[in-house]
Amino acid sequence: MLLLSLFWAWLSWNAYHPWKGKPEFMGVLSFIFGLIAGELPLHLIATEVAITLLVVSFGDLNGFSDALALGIALASWLALLKFHDRAAQAEPVLREAVNSALGQLDPGYDPRIAPPFAEDQPLLNPFDYRHPLVQRHQNIPYCDATGSPLHVDIYQRRDCPKNAPVLFQIHGGAWLQNLGSKEQQALPLMRRLALEGWVCVSVQYRLSPKATFPDHIIDCKKALVWVKENIHRYGGNPEFIVATGGSAGGHLSSLLALSANAPEFQPGFEQMDTRVQGCVPIYGVYDFTNSENQRGDSGLEKMVADKVLKITRSENPGLWRQASPLYWVNEQAPPFLLIHGEADTLVPVEESRLLYAKLKEVSHQPVAYAELPDAQHAFELMNSRRTQITANALCFYLDQLYQRHLSGSADTPNDNVVNIAASATEDSGTT
Repeated sequence: MLLLSLFWAWLSWNAYHPWKGKPEFMGVLSFIFGLIAGELPLHLIATEVAITLLVVSFGDLNGFSDALALGIALASWLALLKFHDRAAQAEPVLREAVNSALGQLDPGYDPRIAPPFAEDQPLLNPFDYRHPLVQRHQNIPYCDATGSPLHVDIYQRRDCPKNAPVLFQIHGGAWLQNLGSKEQQALPLMRRLALEGWVCVSVQYRLSPKATFPDHIIDCKKALVWVKENIHRYGGNPEFIVATGGSAGGHLSSLLALSANAPEFQPGFEQMDTRVQGCVPIYGVYDFTNSENQRGDSGLEKMVADKVLKITRSENPGLWRQASPLYWVNEQAPPFLLIHGEADTLVPVEESRLLYAKLKEVSHQPVAYAELPDAQHAFELMNSRRTQITANALCFYLDQLYQRHLSGSADTPNDNVVNIAASATEDSGTT
């Protein structure tokens, strides 16, 4: 029992003190257990209490060590209860970011109109994303890539509102097969937005190591073109699409938004319009070149070189820049709201801080950033307290963005983006 209680104590400690150093594998372990303890602390407490009662029922507790074990277990449960309460700290951070973005968009915006972003759904089953009013159209083909069809899933209200805004969701998973899919991610957010009247599109794209960049972004752009041509059949408004995604999806959604109409990412459909009207990237990788040494380890760079780009940075620095959203930042960028967890042990918050600073410097559209206290990588995959607060905040922000789009006050520029990365691709001496 003592060893078990010490492990439970470590789970609680790790939630408060995620591993951000070396060796790198400790960061992965910290992420896995930190995600469970950080987003499901009440469920973890219930499980540990049940195990403790089971041990007690067999009469296996006696002596000082077991008494100490019970004391340690109780302390860890109290710590997890406090951590559950700390999830509410996401609310003022998100409120500040949302109000900042909308204030930039409309000088007359009154921040007092923002409702509470507190959680509003039962948390008993954090993996139940269904709702009787929401339907899913599954596996709709949008293109054929090297003989294999690629699909989208569409989530919407059963009453199919007309002229509905569109969310374009790109899943994460390190760009790799078997680590992510369109069926697994952003489900709490898409359910929340679908109930609000949005049409949400979750995109499948080719994955590495079979796929090689830029296959991933090319597929996403093809899916976007399909959405613009077909989403009206599902009640969606093709004139208002917001891209989002987490981790690799954060990278791809931001790259998609910043490289609008870039011919190198649109082979065979160069003339198609691939602009979006907003972007909400979440804990993404935005600079493969690690230009500010924002990543202290080389694990990500090695994986990208071996499996995604399949060439080292020194061999082709231009390609590494071309794959990095940071080098696509331009004044024509759509509105951006970046979100990152302060406790992220897989992708450091410096990635988002760097992109945010560059966007603030260059973009003509609103830019905001929310760095959520205690939030691990992938925090919003399950229906936790923090996830609901985030989904509610994004629902309000995106609804306001759409209303201003309809009123004509949030029109994005019609010019094609300047290909900032093109010169980088030609400059093989850039690192």
